[in-house]
Amino acid sequence: MVEHNGLDIMCSNKYCHSSSSSSSSEHDKKIFSKLKCNLSRDYPKKNAEIVSGQYGTNVLLVGAALMLAIAHHGPTVKEDHFLSFVTCLIIVQLFWMIWYILVRHRRKDARTERDVHATSCWIRGGLTLLALLSLIMDAFRIGYYVGYHSCVSAVLGVYPVIHATHTVAQVHFLWFHIKDVIKSLETFERFGVIHAVFTNLLLWCNGVMSEAQHFLNNHMRRLSALGYANLTIVHAEPQCNCTTSTCSMFSSSLYYLYPFNIEYHIFVAATLFVMWKNIGRTIDLSSTRKRVATKTQGLTLGPILGLLALASTIGVLVVYITHMEESVQTRQSAISMFYIYGIVMLVFMSIGGAVGLLIYRADYLALDTTKNPSRQLDTKLLFGSSVGSWLMSWCSIVAVLGAESSPPYRWTNLIYSLLTVLEKYTQNLFIIESLYRQQVHTERDDPELLPAPEIFSVTSSLAPPYTGIINRAYDTPDRACVAMENEQGESGQVYKCPIKPSEVSLPGGNKVVRPLNVKKQVLKNISIFLVMCNISLWILPAFGCRPQYDNGLEQETFGFSIWTTVLNFAIPLNLFYRMHAVSSLFEVFCQV
Repeated sequence: MVEHNGLDIMCSNKYCHSSSSSSSSEHDKKIFSKLKCNLSRDYPKKNAEIVSGQYGTNVLLVGAALMLAIAHHGPTVKEDHFLSFVTCLIIVQLFWMIWYILVRHRRKDARTERDVHATSCWIRGGLTLLALLSLIMDAFRIGYYVGYHSCVSAVLGVYPVIHATHTVAQVHFLWFHIKDVIKSLETFERFGVIHAVFTNLLLWCNGVMSEAQHFLNNHMRRLSALGYANLTIVHAEPQCNCTTSTCSMFSSSLYYLYPFNIEYHIFVAATLFVMWKNIGRTIDLSSTRKRVATKTQGLTLGPILGLLALASTIGVLVVYITHMEESVQTRQSAISMFYIYGIVMLVFMSIGGAVGLLIYRADYLALDTTKNPSRQLDTKLLFGSSVGSWLMSWCSIVAVLGAESSPPYRWTNLIYSLLTVLEKYTQNLFIIESLYRQQVHTERDDPELLPAPEIFSVTSSLAPPYTGIINRAYDTPDRACVAMENEQGESGQVYKCPIKPSEVSLPGGNKVVRPLNVKKQVLKNISIFLVMCNISLWILPAFGCRPQYDNGLEQETFGFSIWTTVLNFAIPLNLFYRMHAVSSLFEVFCQV
């Protein structure tokens, strides 16, 4: 690839204007130099994007091929080979991040453009919390290796150490460099960033596969207890005795930490992808203004309902997990309880999203169509991750309508699946409508407030009278301030900008506190309620409450292998959707 500052050098080499005794040789050299200049000049940026994107995709596919071979449990490819490959990718990313940080430190005097929309402090704080839980998981892996070190490969001990180092370095990179807009060595940096993106994607795929294998083994163990035969349960324990008394605790605790590690890697991949899209981008300075701190007054109903939903979620999770190991009738009661709970949750969430949409549509504000890679990625991820849940829901609808058996939860499963489709539809529209809504930067957003007092100096008169010409100082006082001050030398009058209502001082010295708009109060309550509901619906499948494995309707219609394949594809996407919806809805809450 060719950098922007290297184009003229290639076109001005000795072949571009050389003289030769042989006319044919000179003609051939001119053709070659012209072709060389055209190929290097026309599409350097697009070529770098395509080549780096293909590189990252092939890295991911190599890892996916190794994971599929491991899933077969054959004698040729083992987990050690995959972990060795991933460890090499992590080391390469570590070297690139260290190099990037050192180069930026040496150029600290040079001004680096930054994209303020790339991420926010609360997103990085959430990623830091997920990273801490990932470090705990690495500590458990090290403890597990110490107990079985006599009969397992050394890669199982090296990998968690390298992964922990990678996690710490990556969190530092996210806090201090994720907003950078790279303008130098663009081609090299594209490969570095895209390598980091697909390394995290591969780690996400590995976590998803391990978690899916764990839940599948548990499901087959329950089916075997119920009398089903011809089910092969994979035992992953090493063929030796543990040298410590904590090996079983480490191995069982790992699967409770996998959901946090999975969400950490997929969110880091998304933020790094935004950084990759920002390479070489020209930032619009008008869109980099600092956001005003959001107001929290009027937040009552939303947090109360959200906490109620969260508390009921914990109760449903505990009851479901404990009852699934008991008799058939108790299992059916637990599944029915889950669907009734889900129906109530989805009805309230659909109503909240619909009310928010109606409020936005009543404002008649134009949408912001400026280029924003972070916002565009949010939209694509919302739609893309919804596909998994929608596929699972429509399969359930087909299974319910075509099933021969009629368990107690048959029709509640149908209603739950239909509401899942509707809820995601309304929530996606609500989030996208909020993120693309143009932000009103003037403080006068409540039409019921009295106009701000206008204070002028030198003269006692108000603004110039209306003489048939639009008085721009009245319509848009903020933008007219500069023009009025520039004209003060010509007219002899000195105008001062109107003081905003929040800045008008009372005789006692206190400032007028303007109440929050009723519509904004409703939107904030809806946003915080939907945040807590999505957290609740993430907790249930993440920690083992998956009735799609246990109700038997879909398995009766599609078969065991096809339905488990659908679940292995859909459930990880659904988990990511819920967590991504949480981050997007919190962004909506901050923007209202």
